[in-house]
Amino acid sequence: MSKQRIIVVGNGMVGHKFIDSIITDDSVDYEVITFSEESRLAYDRVQLSYFFSGKTAEDLALTDETYYQENGINFVLSDKVVELDFANKQVITASGRVEAYDKLVLATGSFPFVPPIPGNDQEHCHVYRTIDDLEAITESGQKSKVGVVIGGGLLGLEAGNALVNLGLETHIVEFAPRLMAVQLDEGGGALLRRKIEDLGVNVHTGKATTEIVAGETCRYRMNFADGSFLETDTIIFSAGIRPQDELARSSGLTIGERGGIVIDNHCQTSVEDVYAIGECALWENFIFGLVAPGYQMAKVAAAHIKGDSGLAFTGADMSTKLKLLGVDVASIGEVHGKTPGAQSYTYNDEIEQVYKRLTVSADGKKVIGAVLVGDVDAYGSLLQLMLNDMDLPANPSVLILPSSGDEESAGLGVDALPDTAAICSCFDVSKGDIKEAVAAGCTSMGELKASTKAATGCGGCSALAKQVLDSELANLGFEVKKDICEHFAYSRQELADIIRVKKIKNFDALLTECGQGLGCEICKPAVGNILASYWNEYILEDAHIELQDTNDIYLGNMQKDGTYSVVPRIAGGEVTPDGLIAIGQVAKEFDLYTKITGGARVDLFGAQLHELPAIWEKLVDAGFETGHAYGKSLRTVKSCVGSTWCRYGVKNSIGFAIELENRYKGLRSPHKVKFGVSGCTRECAEAQGKDFGLIATDKGWNLFVAGNGGMRPRHGDLFASDLTDEQVRTYIDRIYMFYIRTADRLQRTSVWLENMEGGVEYLREVVINDSLNINAELETEMESNIGNYQCEWKTTIQSPEKLKRFKHYVNSEEVDTGLKFKVEREQRFPLLKDEIKITELV
Repeated sequence: MSKQRIIVVGNGMVGHKFIDSIITDDSVDYEVITFSEESRLAYDRVQLSYFFSGKTAEDLALTDETYYQENGINFVLSDKVVELDFANKQVITASGRVEAYDKLVLATGSFPFVPPIPGNDQEHCHVYRTIDDLEAITESGQKSKVGVVIGGGLLGLEAGNALVNLGLETHIVEFAPRLMAVQLDEGGGALLRRKIEDLGVNVHTGKATTEIVAGETCRYRMNFADGSFLETDTIIFSAGIRPQDELARSSGLTIGERGGIVIDNHCQTSVEDVYAIGECALWENFIFGLVAPGYQMAKVAAAHIKGDSGLAFTGADMSTKLKLLGVDVASIGEVHGKTPGAQSYTYNDEIEQVYKRLTVSADGKKVIGAVLVGDVDAYGSLLQLMLNDMDLPANPSVLILPSSGDEESAGLGVDALPDTAAICSCFDVSKGDIKEAVAAGCTSMGELKASTKAATGCGGCSALAKQVLDSELANLGFEVKKDICEHFAYSRQELADIIRVKKIKNFDALLTECGQGLGCEICKPAVGNILASYWNEYILEDAHIELQDTNDIYLGNMQKDGTYSVVPRIAGGEVTPDGLIAIGQVAKEFDLYTKITGGARVDLFGAQLHELPAIWEKLVDAGFETGHAYGKSLRTVKSCVGSTWCRYGVKNSIGFAIELENRYKGLRSPHKVKFGVSGCTRECAEAQGKDFGLIATDKGWNLFVAGNGGMRPRHGDLFASDLTDEQVRTYIDRIYMFYIRTADRLQRTSVWLENMEGGVEYLREVVINDSLNINAELETEMESNIGNYQCEWKTTIQSPEKLKRFKHYVNSEEVDTGLKFKVEREQRFPLLKDEIKITELV
């Protein structure tokens, strides 16, 4: 029996989802071929804006060639299908390629609508749709000072965020009287505008652009219908999307009056064996512009091709929750009051900048819609109430009042949801699916994501999925243990509190107080880190040395060949010529590999254990200190040259960076910490990707917290604006020590803040408003730690007893002669294992 041949035209998110749905069933043998007009396979368009935060095309990829090859999927890139021959059941591409099919799936998606404005096709005019578009925007941004987005909807605000990230003066121009006019009511749109303008983005509503001509102060001038104008260097059009139906239209498929390929409940088009899914498809005269409905269509089409007619597409919920320019926004169901007899409850806090509106049925028993701006914690519960047609409590207003947060007491917690409740719409994961996953052994979000894919799409369901997971674990009698290990029945935070309150100074005393046994490789480093965070004693004291890992014991990072790195501190990246000469002399004398790092320091690699004291003695004599590259502590404070040299700089970023690095150097914390200080909004120090980031404005410093440029990049949250130097120091002191008190073991600040109930708003309450009445303690603890600072290498080289540790053999002065190196680019590198074998054979 020959294989059934399926052609998928389009390899975007929905096209790829269809392919995934087909290959999960091994009972039928299919031959699948997919065509992509782009030069790359499917990638995550939902997360596209993270491209400007450091993510690469590879990071955004949803699949790769190996996955398709292993599953027998044929793919053709950079070749557009231009003709459909229904009579002979084949497709023809732009290159002349002809392929036959048994079933044809059109997943051609949509294209950005560019208003017919004279001058819209000039060099620095862009759309915001593909990675290629983003690369063009980035290149344009490097040659621009001012940027404008035409369109104030979801994608328009995403595009605005991109311009902000590129350091441009940013404007958003919207034809409608408010931002996000489709998703938000008047109150929600007004608050969103206010919050975005507070971030320095200029918003212009009710503006119709009539032409784009040459500018006087900028590259272009946008003239508006009301006689006003705006000058800009680059323009992004994000005025909505249109279904990509040109191929279907020219081939004779039935098309809707305003575009879109007409489909039935099984995603079939007007021609037999031809399906359409995603944003190109028109169901009941409606185009669905979100990924979740497209995924549902993909599953329905795949099921129908397999012979299952029971699954049908009957519409989809268009509710959404997202963060736009750092502002939390959510929209559920009907938001414009069109339902007859509907009533609404409104909460508007102009001080805290929170707006919530809950729309209920005429009898007050059902949720019809909701708008949430500034605080979207209620999104998950309100959405489930609507989707599952659940009755509201006697006083529905409690669901949006800030003092409530009490869905459980109102009988509306996750336990009240039916098993059919859709938790993750992107991957169609129900509460029942999560219950089954827990019963099968899932006990963490990581395991749940791997098992069900819940919360791996748009991410909007993460909090709700975690609540269901925890609830089911509790219902099954599982104890979600917080114990750091078998020796301490406490979490890392609880141990930190015990050490702080009882002023415990060493591990043995802590064991006696609240532990058992001898300790292990988990609790010892964690306790050593906590002790250093509070008391900042010399970590190689006899009482502390057993708690340190290899890197801390030898005050250097061990490399793969057994040698160590040497990283002197270069505060803020500023170093004198004599300092550079000293580093160069050390590197030359000990034949060390030398590299300037991304953190504006000089790394020296290849030092043997016995050489470390001699190297550091020379560096200390030259005025250098340890850079703590080996410790869970402050690493670097990256800075630009700011107002000292740069013509755009508005504050002395390098001077303040040096001050901050010298203030917090050596401070141990649950994980390593990095700072960035930029002298203007062009952001050359990449401060928003750091644990603590400062950006100078003409009004002071904007402080960002919990950024991360590591394995999972994250933009920092704006914590406070227009701060003085003293306010910055005070707030960082408090946040840093609060992080030390409350974070989990080896938890980055990014994860710490994401897991913090209430997020950055709660952190502001603690740090700025002293809601826990602990700020005086936090400041005292920080000052004590700073006062106890010492350069660990300077202390070590002054102690003959401690220097005994830096020997290869306890009973011999011999050195390690087994190290083998090669020379490339006039520097010494370790030989790889295979290279060592070849050398020995020769």
